[in-house]
Amino acid sequence: MNQAARRIQRVYLVLLLGNTLAASFIWGINTLFLLDAGLSNFEAFAANAFFTAGMVIFEIPTGVVADTVGRKASYLLGTITLSASTALYWLLWVWHAPFGWWALVSVLLGLGFTFFSGAVEAWLVDALTFHDYTGSLEAVFGRGLVVTGIAMFAGSVLGGVVAQATNLGVPFLLRAGLLVVMFVFAFFVMRDLGFTPDRGAGPLKATRNVLTQSIEHGLKRRSVRYVILAAPFASGVGIYAFYALQPYLLELWGDESAYSIAGLAAAILSLSQVAGGVLAPRVRGLFARRTSTIIGASIASGVSLIILGVNSLFWLAIALLVVWGFVFAVAEPVTRAYLNDMIPSKQRATVLSFDSLFGSLGGVFIQPALGRSADLWGYGTSLVIGGVIELIGIPLLFASRRQRDPADTNVVRADAAPQA
Repeated sequence: MNQAARRIQRVYLVLLLGNTLAASFIWGINTLFLLDAGLSNFEAFAANAFFTAGMVIFEIPTGVVADTVGRKASYLLGTITLSASTALYWLLWVWHAPFGWWALVSVLLGLGFTFFSGAVEAWLVDALTFHDYTGSLEAVFGRGLVVTGIAMFAGSVLGGVVAQATNLGVPFLLRAGLLVVMFVFAFFVMRDLGFTPDRGAGPLKATRNVLTQSIEHGLKRRSVRYVILAAPFASGVGIYAFYALQPYLLELWGDESAYSIAGLAAAILSLSQVAGGVLAPRVRGLFARRTSTIIGASIASGVSLIILGVNSLFWLAIALLVVWGFVFAVAEPVTRAYLNDMIPSKQRATVLSFDSLFGSLGGVFIQPALGRSADLWGYGTSLVIGGVIELIGIPLLFASRRQRDPADTNVVRADAAPQA
């Protein structure tokens, strides 16, 4: 990696650090925050579902913004939108607002995150290519996971401790403030390199052109399509499990007011993520194909959730949580590298947004369904059901593997070309 590419990687890692630290202030206490505002389990996870619905609605428009206006512009819009909507979330908690308002602001939160999804990753890959980086993308994404894991650990622990010392609303204010700081940082250091936004056409024509090409290189390319179609099962269950583990661990611990224990779930996942990010390139090296790593991790993830759901011991739950977080962290950089090596630069942000959109679709339907199952049968049973649902996506990953795309065996960086 040359010096210019190192600088791009450093900026990328700082963006991940700030974004994850800001987001993770509330990850350990979000479900407790919603329940404290007077929502039921069903309403709390329905609010999360509206958040993911917002991501579904806005994924493609914001992906088009990144591909037609610029990756930097998309990131800056994301920080401001997310900061403002987080402040509104805090106000709803103060007012004990009815569910309808939670649903509306949750959609705005989803809008904020969609400006990030695809844009930052596309900015990184294009800028590295511009500076002649030909190394492994797994290594770069692995370092990103290490940084986000550290930020997630610090933010989730700090958020839980701050909530315990003050109240459940203060971590949300910390999050809104840090996002403003990230806006200032990105404004001065980000530059769109290796990518020229298409500003010549009108917005509607540009949107149509980008969408047409993105479908051509995304859903119409079988190896990409099956990965995208598998995303709802893993992402939908993953989002639910992450937030359900907060009250579930409190239930196993025996003290529903121990907010620091709730933060422990996010902290443990962050440490597992650090380990997975460090070891992901080495684990990838054990297999000839990237899909072998992804499929193996997906199976381990689903089985871990099933065992976690039938378990009744707190410390065993912690051990299973470590396993679940680790296999996710190993699969993530390999999946990102696999997709990026199959997508041409001009459509990269939008196709990555397609992938995120389908993952969000899983959250829209799976979260409230599993939340309702938690109301009826308890968190343990809902996690078992979630593990089974995640396993449904495995055949789709095998279908992607059967396409034998060159990206499945790539070990060095090469920009994707249209499939013959």
